[in-house]
Amino acid sequence: MPVYVDDVRIPYGRMLMCHMWADTREELHAMADRIGVRRKWFQRPPKASWEHYDICLTKRAQTVRYGAIVTDKYGPSEFVAKQKGDQKMLDRIAHLRARFETPLLL
Repeated sequence: MPVYVDDVRIPYGRMLMCHMWADTREELHAMADRIGVRRKWFQRPPKASWEHYDICLTKRAQTVRYGAIVTDKYGPSEFVAKQKGDQKMLDRIAHLRARFETPLLL
């Protein structure tokens, strides 16, 4: 089941949240059901950029135990760019990843 979670930490009240998405809506909802996330938290266009859930870090840990693929903060943008066939955005993401993964020389 290709479900993805990113490594962002977005404050929401006293919790820290990240994103969970999948290749299909069915896979996404199946994981949400499995980890106990209610459907009312499902986000999709036009109110969101893509179909996903914002989940707390405890739920994220569960998704990883169930086999979710961990991505960096660019994972959601990369996913949307792939869906749209936006090579320019994919190239930009690759550039940003390379830029920030390069160690600083002092």
